[in-house]
Amino acid sequence: MHKILAINPGSTSTKFAVYHESKCVLAKTLRHSVTDLTRYERIIDQFDFRKGVIIDALVEEGIEVDSIKYIIGRGGLTYPLESGVYRVNHQMIKHVKEGVLGQHASNLGPLLADYIAHQIPNAQAFIADPVVTDELEDIARVAGHPNFERKSIFHALNQKATARQHASAVAQKYEELNLIVTHLGGGISVGAHKKGRVVDVNNALDGEGPFSPERSGGLPVRQIIDACFSGKYSKEQIARMVVGEGGFVAYLSTNDAMKVEKDAEAGDHKARFIQDALGYQVSKMIGEMAVVLDGKVDNILVTGGMAYNKYLVGFIADKVKFIADVVAYPGEDELQALAMNALLVAKGEVEPKEYDK
Repeated sequence: MHKILAINPGSTSTKFAVYHESKCVLAKTLRHSVTDLTRYERIIDQFDFRKGVIIDALVEEGIEVDSIKYIIGRGGLTYPLESGVYRVNHQMIKHVKEGVLGQHASNLGPLLADYIAHQIPNAQAFIADPVVTDELEDIARVAGHPNFERKSIFHALNQKATARQHASAVAQKYEELNLIVTHLGGGISVGAHKKGRVVDVNNALDGEGPFSPERSGGLPVRQIIDACFSGKYSKEQIARMVVGEGGFVAYLSTNDAMKVEKDAEAGDHKARFIQDALGYQVSKMIGEMAVVLDGKVDNILVTGGMAYNKYLVGFIADKVKFIADVVAYPGEDELQALAMNALLVAKGEVEPKEYDK
């Protein structure tokens, strides 16, 4: 029996799960307080703390750690990669530590997987479909000025897993379908999946596409330039406007999408209006991706935590139903997606790739 440990470090939590083949036998979400995390200057400095809480929890739950031979972590901000499963190697470790494309909690994923694998005889460490998964067509990279280039940073793990789940549900291969997949979470990404490749997608981290519970999305460029040189804000304050303190946080003083949903249902007109505006922007982006696919769209998939919001999904579906039917896959079970990728390797159905950037 193949035993797998999947690890997904988030900004304020560490999630992990143990699988026996495809069966989850333990799933834990370890929440971290602001006090726990603010003592670390950089996210990467949290490594010892995070590994400690995982190992302590495994021991506390009575898990026979030495029997786990496949450890897979969420992939971090390395240099861009094609979709797939990758072995964690020294170069990958070096690049996430350096933060070659930035600091993000996911950078801890390869480090944690690698450390735990080294404590277990014959164990192996992997990542799969990291946030820097890049399958963009060349034309999609053109930003409008040669000093700039559009980048692929999005919820690749959940988007790919949802697309494959849908393909299985309709008895087709993912590589045979044209899909638009929308991840509605703390960040929002909308990807054009063309026969198994994400050929265009908004950069969900750095300020493209729709606003989200905590990100501003694509702000008016001239107004951003004026704000940057107004003398009112530091570089860090502007960065927080874009990521962390934008979207619902800026308009409604909360990043809790469930609270916004409940407030809207209770008659809070501002909450309803801003939630509708989010749905409006998501719908526009879906329309853009339909153009990328030349209008040949088999289905539009909506996933992520906000896909549980039936009103919001219905709002979007009403806007885009002329393109294709909308199918909701609520939630973002990234641990299961990671584990299933590791299981494919364990069974010899997938050959892991080498990170050689």
